[in-house]
Amino acid sequence: MTDPIALADHLLTSSEARLLYEVDLRLLSGTRFQPTGFPDLGAAQYTNPSTGTESLLVESAQSMANRLEAVCWDEAANDVVKALDGMPFVRVGGKAESASILEAHRLNSPYVLADKDFEKAFSERAGLGKGMVDRPTYASALLHYDPNSLVHGSFMSQVKPGTARLERMLSAFIEAEDVGVAPSGGVKFDVNDVKGKDAGGSAKGFGNVPFHRSEYVAKRIFASFAFDLAGLRGLRLPAPGARFVLLLALFKVASFLDAPRRLRTACDLEQNPDVPARVRPSDFELPSAASLAEALPNAIGACATEGLFASPPVTEVEFGS
Repeated sequence: MTDPIALADHLLTSSEARLLYEVDLRLLSGTRFQPTGFPDLGAAQYTNPSTGTESLLVESAQSMANRLEAVCWDEAANDVVKALDGMPFVRVGGKAESASILEAHRLNSPYVLADKDFEKAFSERAGLGKGMVDRPTYASALLHYDPNSLVHGSFMSQVKPGTARLERMLSAFIEAEDVGVAPSGGVKFDVNDVKGKDAGGSAKGFGNVPFHRSEYVAKRIFASFAFDLAGLRGLRLPAPGARFVLLLALFKVASFLDAPRRLRTACDLEQNPDVPARVRPSDFELPSAASLAEALPNAIGACATEGLFASPPVTEVEFGS
């Protein structure tokens, strides 16, 4: 099934609980790469209990969410990419400029919620008053103002701490298997004073400063994407809204894999075309980014016609006014 809208409707009306898509990646050049790192931990290396070999987290779920959102944003135009024109999001103006798509916590960003008129309007639409949070009502408010918050999760801790949250519909990560450390090093060279004592030493940035560096090699690197079909059905969104959320997620995945991704200076990866994708359901085929881009305007138009999206779709808020 190649038509993206027909595919989305088929998946949403099927009995499948999850959509899984896993692809092998390869380095654009060389054999060494730099994984993500964490404060006081460094690289997340661990022993795979199934194989006994060393594995490595190359890109975390939270970082992948940011990267999947980035494929939706046109830096030059400072707006969503053309295929997503009409998709709701919140734009921040005033003493700071940003957008909910660019913010780490999306609608829970302090830059967004500094506008108390918006906070009040969102809280009322989402039903975030006293008592329990009704998930479908909350989800419909996210769809109205920022569907990305449905795809990547929402936790409105600044509005209703503890209970106003939705888990990610789309989760992703990149891992490496059978890894080894590739140690290397270098030196920061001072052409004027090798020892740097006369100018204050290495603490001041003077003199030659040797350093070590640890990169990694791996037998296999792969990216894994999982979409919670059962979770989306459970939100009881109108059919056009659920369809758009799924198509948006598929567009993010296809766009991320469509071109090489330079995750860090020494981590430039692309999909390995020689290894078939591992999928569930077994007959699933990821549509191309181009075909999804063609389908999205119709899906956006259907949501707008049903009144599911904010009108105008871009909600303007002020920070520091």
